[in-house]
Amino acid sequence: MKLGIIQLLVEGAEPVRNLERASRYIEDAVKNQVDLVLLPETIDFGWTHPESLLKSKPIPGESSQVFCDLAKKNHIWICVGLTEKGNDLNFNSAILINRKGEIVLKHRKINLLEVELPFYQIGNKIEVVNTEFGIIGLNICADNYWDSKYLGESLAAMGANLILSPSSWTVDHSVNETIDPYDDKWIKPYSYLASNFNLILASTTSVGYLVGGPYVGKKMIGKSLVLGPNGIIDQGVFNEFSSHLLLVDLILPSNKLKVEESGNNLEKTNE
Repeated sequence: MKLGIIQLLVEGAEPVRNLERASRYIEDAVKNQVDLVLLPETIDFGWTHPESLLKSKPIPGESSQVFCDLAKKNHIWICVGLTEKGNDLNFNSAILINRKGEIVLKHRKINLLEVELPFYQIGNKIEVVNTEFGIIGLNICADNYWDSKYLGESLAAMGANLILSPSSWTVDHSVNETIDPYDDKWIKPYSYLASNFNLILASTTSVGYLVGGPYVGKKMIGKSLVLGPNGIIDQGVFNEFSSHLLLVDLILPSNKLKVEESGNNLEKTNE
């Protein structure tokens, strides 16, 4: 399969501009004959922007329909992170859409940071879906922290060959190209999941500066990751100002672990 990783410039509280930009990059990815496009976390309003509390949309709804229409029109799969309004509550959500434009998987972020709690409710389930490529699992950003790796382990135990993870990796404004802030934070837990469960984990982050919320002034710098059992397969560019499309050809490994086999594997890694 060919995966299109879009490191999207996300402007706080600018959902129309952000969705239009995402649509253009999806069309660019289609020109490169991608099978699946992966977009970042909360690309409508930006991560923890206060305006999302008032203006987020339900899923299915106005924002998600933009991507359902694009998936159907171009006969591709799309995974995207959006702010979701559900029963008057806000969620940090991600959806997977098939070639017919149907939402086949929705995940609400579970491992919310403390600063996220005023903006989003905690999700309460985790799932996988059978696809033409293999079994795909879905989570979001900090769901893959080392102390919440049990979420990825659960997806692996369900048989996931590929975990998609829309993200918004936020760093201090002083971080530059000579500093790698991702090693322990992301590469360590990704490597653990990929190598111990023989799967691929793909995550893309937004780029740009946060202009609202608790982390105002911090930034996202790209360097999105695709990591497999043997290490990093590909990585996005360092960029804090503009979007970028990364194309990655993947052969998904066979993850035939049963739940009891996964338990045995976990016991060994925790010894």
